[in-house]
Amino acid sequence: MHAAPQLVLGFESSCDETGVALCTTEGTILGQALHSQIAMHKDYGGVVPELASRDHIRRLIPLMNQVLADSGKTLHDVDAVAVTTGPGLPGALMAGNAFATSLAMGLGKPVIPVHHLEGHLLSPLLSANPPKFPFTALLVSGGHSQLMAVEGLGQYTLLGETLDDAAGEAFDKTAKMIGLPYPGGPALSALAEQGDPTRFKLPRPMLHSGNFDFSFSGLKTAVLTTAMKLAGVAQPTETMVLNPQDKADLCASFQAAIVEVLVKKSIAATRESQHQRLVVAGGVGANRLLRAQLTEAASKRGIQVYFPELSLCTDNGAMIAFAAALRLKANPSLLSQRNYSMQTRPRCPLQTAL
Repeated sequence: MHAAPQLVLGFESSCDETGVALCTTEGTILGQALHSQIAMHKDYGGVVPELASRDHIRRLIPLMNQVLADSGKTLHDVDAVAVTTGPGLPGALMAGNAFATSLAMGLGKPVIPVHHLEGHLLSPLLSANPPKFPFTALLVSGGHSQLMAVEGLGQYTLLGETLDDAAGEAFDKTAKMIGLPYPGGPALSALAEQGDPTRFKLPRPMLHSGNFDFSFSGLKTAVLTTAMKLAGVAQPTETMVLNPQDKADLCASFQAAIVEVLVKKSIAATRESQHQRLVVAGGVGANRLLRAQLTEAASKRGIQVYFPELSLCTDNGAMIAFAAALRLKANPSLLSQRNYSMQTRPRCPLQTAL
């Protein structure tokens, strides 16, 4: 007789999304719920950490109750609790960790710390067409841009990363710079579809650097300089006025530059690692141009590219519960651990969590 799979209740609260999910050690998501704080932060043009932390506290219990109700389970059915311990906003991480560890302690169950990036890295395995190990992974989000060689669970080698702004961060800052509404990245991508990506000759930073690192701050500066010329101003202001077509063309040119760098470095890193599979994870993985160009470039070289479903690209509880469930399945002794004094780590490389 096979033992029944364990149930892991996972919590994600690293930034501006509160996610809760229930996952089995067989990798089945029984229920998940997510609350986005976009509407709350919109008036400020970006995430306000104190507001984010307070909102996580308000949302955790209702979301947990929703997940349990949807899955037909109770807290007494839960075998382990999982929570993101970093990286992320300090207060937001502390809100989720305080709740998760208190819950686990009250239930007498173990709490499993999960690195936020590992959650993203493994989220494509939840897709309808999951990749198999080994693979090369492109992690692209608002806070991170990294290329990783992934040989198996916990076997990750950093190949390259951004030296300044992450890709998603560059999207958001550029959007704000030219007057697009929050959240800037999706707004910029939508407007780019109406523009000419060849009109402005923007730089492709580090495209020929000979390594797999990224840098996007120079590209952001080039957009600012171009926008100032188009607006006819000598100094950057928050009220630079661009005509609609200029703005669309600038967005398209910016997006084309970032996507070209991401595509070429990702393909080169996959070939260097001698992998046949390339996995894309993180919020920028939802970008339609990136998906199209990466798929085309990979197919020409016999590489299979995998994207998670759009619902798994942004921060969510499913990826945290799933990552913990995989670790629990690989190491059942985690069920006997009772460490309720975990520390949050706002900044921590993925390798430090392994």
